[in-house]
Amino acid sequence: MSRTALHNDVPERIHPEDGDEECPICHSKRYLRRDMRFLINPECYHRMCESCIDRIFSHGPAPCPVAGCGKTLRRHRFRAPTFQDLQLEREVDIRKRVSQVFNKQEDDFDTLLDYNNYLNDVEDITHNLIHNIEVDAMEQRLREYEAANRQAITENSKRSNQGMRDEKRRLASEKEQARLRQQSAASEAQAYKAERDAARRNVISQLATGRGDADTIARRGQTVLKKSKALREQYERRPEPVDTGFQVKGLKKTVKAGPVNPYDPFDGLTAKHEYGIVHDNYRWQPLEQAKKDRRIMAGGYDIDEYCSRMLTDLYVGFGVFVGEDEDVATAGAGMAAMTDTVMTDVS
Repeated sequence: MSRTALHNDVPERIHPEDGDEECPICHSKRYLRRDMRFLINPECYHRMCESCIDRIFSHGPAPCPVAGCGKTLRRHRFRAPTFQDLQLEREVDIRKRVSQVFNKQEDDFDTLLDYNNYLNDVEDITHNLIHNIEVDAMEQRLREYEAANRQAITENSKRSNQGMRDEKRRLASEKEQARLRQQSAASEAQAYKAERDAARRNVISQLATGRGDADTIARRGQTVLKKSKALREQYERRPEPVDTGFQVKGLKKTVKAGPVNPYDPFDGLTAKHEYGIVHDNYRWQPLEQAKKDRRIMAGGYDIDEYCSRMLTDLYVGFGVFVGEDEDVATAGAGMAAMTDTVMTDVS
C-alpha cells in the first residue's frame, strides 16, 4: 500500500516554545490575556478560545468558523488538548478509536503469523486515516467490521478492562506489601535500639552502684547486646510471605517437563560387540611381534583395533541364512553383471 505525504487538512504542528498563541477567530493573544483557554474539537482539531466557542456554539451545532473548514461542530465535543502538537493529538485519537474496534489479542489466533498479519492490516487502516488516504473507504471498513463483530469486540473489551483492573490491584498490593515491610523494619530497628539503650543503662547503673565485679557486669552486658543483635539479624533474613491480595484467573495449565536424558552424540548407536568381547591380550606370535616392532607401533597403530576388526569379521555372517536370501543374492548378482563391474582382490 502506497504512502503519500500529509494532506492539507491535517492540523498544524504547534511547538511548546510558541508561547504567543492567538485565537484564529477573535485574534486575541495569550500574551494580553493570560487566562485564555484554548480548546479543540476532534472533528477538525482547529484551536479556538473558549469565549469564541461559547459565543458561536452555545445555541446548537454550527459550522467551524475557520476559513476553508466548514465541518459541523457541537459544543459538548470541545475539550482541552493533551499535547501541544495537534498532529500528535489527532494521531493518538485515531489510534485509540481504531484500537477500540480492532481489539483482538494474540491468544485469539492460531499462529503468530496470523496475528502479525492482523496487526499489519490494522496499521494500514490507521496509517491511511492519519494521513487522509482513502478516508471514506477506511471508515467504511471500520463500520462493517464493527457491525459484523460487535459481540466479539464487546467481549474483548471486557477482557481487556478486567486485565487492566487486575494489573492495578497487583500494583496496589505490591505497594502495600512494600509499605508493610518498611514499617516492620522501622519498628524492629526502633525496638532493637530501645533494647540496646536499656542494656547499656543497666550496665552503667550496676557499675555506679558497685554491685558485683566490673568485668563480670561488662561481659554480661555484651552478651545481652550480642543476643539482641543476633535476633535482629535472624528476623531480617527471614523471608516474609507475600500476599498478592487477588487471584489471577484464566491462566494456562503448565506441564512440568520430564527428566532430561543425558546427551548421546550417537543417538543410541552403540559400538560394543554383540557377539564377543575384545580381551586386552591374545597369545599369538604375530601379535607379540607386532607390539615389539617399532615400524608398526611408531605411527600410533592400535593392536586392539586389529583384534576388534578380526572379531567383527568372525561374527559378521551370523544371522544371515543363505536359503532365505537366495532371491536377494541372485538379484544383486544380476545388477552387478548389468553394471559390468570388475572386482579385483588387492590382498
